[in-house]
Amino acid sequence: MRQLIGYAVSGVILAAVAFAFAPRNPAALAATQLQVDRVQVNALLVNGQQLLAAGERGTLLSSLDSGRSWQSAQVSAEREATLTGLIALNPQTLVAVGHDGWILRSEDSGRSWQETRYDADLGEPLLGVWSGDGAQVVAYGSYGKYLESSDAGRHWQAREMPGDGAHFNGMDGDRQGRRMLVGEQGLVLRSEDGGQHWQQLPPFYNGSLFGVVSLSASHWVAYGMRGQVFRSVDFGDNWQPVALDSSQPIYGHARLPGEAGVVLVGAGSQLIHLDGQGQLLDSSRRNGLGTLTSAVALNARHLLVAGERGVSQGPDSGLAVHAQ
Repeated sequence: MRQLIGYAVSGVILAAVAFAFAPRNPAALAATQLQVDRVQVNALLVNGQQLLAAGERGTLLSSLDSGRSWQSAQVSAEREATLTGLIALNPQTLVAVGHDGWILRSEDSGRSWQETRYDADLGEPLLGVWSGDGAQVVAYGSYGKYLESSDAGRHWQAREMPGDGAHFNGMDGDRQGRRMLVGEQGLVLRSEDGGQHWQQLPPFYNGSLFGVVSLSASHWVAYGMRGQVFRSVDFGDNWQPVALDSSQPIYGHARLPGEAGVVLVGAGSQLIHLDGQGQLLDSSRRNGLGTLTSAVALNARHLLVAGERGVSQGPDSGLAVHAQ
């Protein structure tokens, strides 16, 4: 019974991030007419001068002109699984994760990808991937799934974690070994030694948290369902709510350069700008963008966002450029 309930909860969460469990079947497009505004995008990544995107039906795209044009990557295994997370371990080595425990790795800056893990029989989604040093990598997801790699994503081993099998939705950390992992039912895990040991923090919110971001050693922000945002100034010992005028869920974030803080994005085309201490600076909406799932800062003045309406250039389409 718990497994059935868990699957239902997972389906609701991912569907809310714009049809993640309901892949569409768009007509095939010529390589010169790649219409990326028709693709659900769940992750954006800036890798030097390159912009990458990952999303539904195994979509992996790259752009060298800030998103004005896109190229599809070559993938060693053709899958229909949705991709949910994307990171760069170094400019050449990238890792992507997704549903059915799917993990892909690239050694040529995302032009081609090789499958390193796939588990269609279990069928449980990975919801994110994170690395602090470019060698030690973790992938996490539904039902407490937590995988570790010590060789930059080539091989993976599962690890038991606290949390009673709750979904892990978001993770962040720093190079000094501080990490946080958040998930459903207000779950927050904290590590001070690079993930060797984890402590489950007392719950401060009775709802799912979808993401967490480190602003400094002591300043952290967590966000999730019903427009809930919380800030901590003591590495999670205490949390205070950030008052917003929206109850729509928040799904992603982008750290801004320097001391400019972070922008959160979510349903209803909302963008929420917090300063370097997690205090609210501005909250606004961009018409026509739909549900936003991810964002990246191209530079100190421009933010790119993506989501259910894919990635394309311009304020009236799936990808928006927001001047800070």
